[in-house]
Amino acid sequence: MPILVVDDDPLAGEMTAALLESQGHTTLLAFDAMEAVEQLDTHSNIKLIVSDMHMPLVSGLALLAMLREQDSQLPFILLTGDTPDATLRQTPGLDACLRKDAELADNLETAVKKALALSG
Repeated sequence: MPILVVDDDPLAGEMTAALLESQGHTTLLAFDAMEAVEQLDTHSNIKLIVSDMHMPLVSGLALLAMLREQDSQLPFILLTGDTPDATLRQTPGLDACLRKDAELADNLETAVKKALALSG
């Protein structure tokens, strides 16, 4: 069951996907929110979404809101180049908000394990 990686920056998206794959996961890649929705429609076996926060047109937070409005309960991890504040970390429906930094590999692995465990 794949993890959907959503990032408008192809290099960043491919690096995140490669990181997840090195941790034993399979991935699918989408380069914007609309492509992510198409991937979700096409691949009903997606188990988790890892999305960049800052994307043109539809942000990662807006994608999360769209999915929750459609009653999607898929675990959702948001990645950002900024330091996430407490308000952002407590966004309803968000499983984790991680900073893209030198510790992303360890933090992402922990967040993915936790989100998947909670989702059953």
